[in-house]
Amino acid sequence: MRGAKSAKWVAGAAIIALAATACGGNDDNADKGKDGGSGKAGGTFRLGITEPVAIDPYNAQESEGILVTDNLFSGLYEPTADGQVVPVLAESKQVSDDGKTWTFKIKAGTKFSNGEVVDAESFIRGWNRVAQKKAASDVAYHMAGIAGFADVQSGKADKMSGLSAPDENTLEVKLSEPDFEFDTKTTHTVFSPVPKVAGDAKNAAYNTAPIGNGPFKMEGKWEHNKKITLVRNDDYGLTKTKLDKVEISILNSQNGTTLEYQGFQSGQFDWARMPTPQLAPAKAKYEPLGEWIAEDTNGMNYLLPITDNGPLKSAKAREAVSYAIDRDAIIKGVFQNMMTKSATILPPVFKDVYTKDLCTSCVKQDKVKAKTLAKEAGLKPGTTIDIGYNTGAGHEEWVQAVAQQLEDVLGVKVKATGKPFAELLADQQKPKATGAYRFAWGADYPTPDNFLFPLLSTASINKDASGKVTGDNRGRYSNKKFDELLAKARGSKDAAARNEIYKEAEKVAMDDVALIPLWNRTQLRLVNTKKFADVKMDFHENPNLAELSLK
Repeated sequence: MRGAKSAKWVAGAAIIALAATACGGNDDNADKGKDGGSGKAGGTFRLGITEPVAIDPYNAQESEGILVTDNLFSGLYEPTADGQVVPVLAESKQVSDDGKTWTFKIKAGTKFSNGEVVDAESFIRGWNRVAQKKAASDVAYHMAGIAGFADVQSGKADKMSGLSAPDENTLEVKLSEPDFEFDTKTTHTVFSPVPKVAGDAKNAAYNTAPIGNGPFKMEGKWEHNKKITLVRNDDYGLTKTKLDKVEISILNSQNGTTLEYQGFQSGQFDWARMPTPQLAPAKAKYEPLGEWIAEDTNGMNYLLPITDNGPLKSAKAREAVSYAIDRDAIIKGVFQNMMTKSATILPPVFKDVYTKDLCTSCVKQDKVKAKTLAKEAGLKPGTTIDIGYNTGAGHEEWVQAVAQQLEDVLGVKVKATGKPFAELLADQQKPKATGAYRFAWGADYPTPDNFLFPLLSTASINKDASGKVTGDNRGRYSNKKFDELLAKARGSKDAAARNEIYKEAEKVAMDDVALIPLWNRTQLRLVNTKKFADVKMDFHENPNLAELSLK
């Protein structure tokens, strides 16, 4: 994990070194999961979030839902904060020379919190449950490479043909195409095992009170818009957490970060995000107390342009918008120099593939180029550009700044609309979505593929019969050459060669201005280090609940 003490957090700008992903052979490096923490056992850790989309792994997808499912479930592997992939329930893995067959040996003797044994069938049950058409899972696409996935998604079959259990603790996975990083993908919570009681994905009783095999279990059920409570799973098969309980308050999405910050100040919460205007005073007060965390993480912040409809349909229009934005002024004026400018899709912490200033229109505002490109693209003065953003998370100020710059430089009208996060995500999926959206992406697992495939591949658009986008490619970007490069990368056994192909694919997408990069993802948090030890930000930018402890 990144750093061992809170001082490491204060230093900030920590660099993630990506692990070389699997490329064949056996891996006996098992059970490096939880380390339990160095302090005392006991205590209740309290924090606030906004209403999750789901806490059942079949559809957990954003930071709020992932926070819960990551602690309720343990899968084959997990990502550490510094981008390593370590085994949890996988004792070993083996991949065929063609990259299409993976065999995982599963640790024997672990159980779900209802006493049911975790075996290969429980993984197959969980994965098929996600893939089924009636699940309508937004994150099922992570399994798209498994043979038979398309038939299950279409409703032609109810089980993926590529999954089998030669014995109780062996899981064999056959893929439809080579993928030498498939084991890395299984760190996503959507690959969790589930017990028989889980039933179908739309089992409301299980959706609100999932029974898992992780270090925590539910106390009661999810009280929507009110709270979720986790307690230590004393029957956990690996290293048990030291915390007794985690109380998660679900806050009003209109002012969630403000409520988190106020809650931390009053002693209600032990962990908090902050509204953007409060960053400077919060740092001044809490950094000297050792309660300030600043980290460059594995994510990026963008404008997500809708590329199949509306005023940003053409690459030139998108490039005009990018040139019109003065990122330096916003970083200085709104973020008080606590952010850095982004000019790539793959973030700087992915050091093996990072290409500085790849997005030439991102480097410096150029009003002349912006106006010229807008004219060539037919982006006329007076045109309305919709920009959607989620409220309560500190985006209001910078979205308004971007809107003002676009109006000043291009003469367009910007209609900026704030909504709760779940509504914003739903809006992005609608058939007639237009304009652009506030967008940020934190990697689900440590590979460039986790940015490029879900955000930009044609396969990740996945429109249903109504035209609703069900995948994560909400911008509807589609480029055959880009898709071919991703397939080529997945089939490359050599990690270095694979990274070069990822870089080539990124350039194709950036030349099309498929996304409009804004700033790198620096995450700022407050944490109660007076009471708790070993508190770190995990790979998904949440507190490492399974490892922290009382002082």
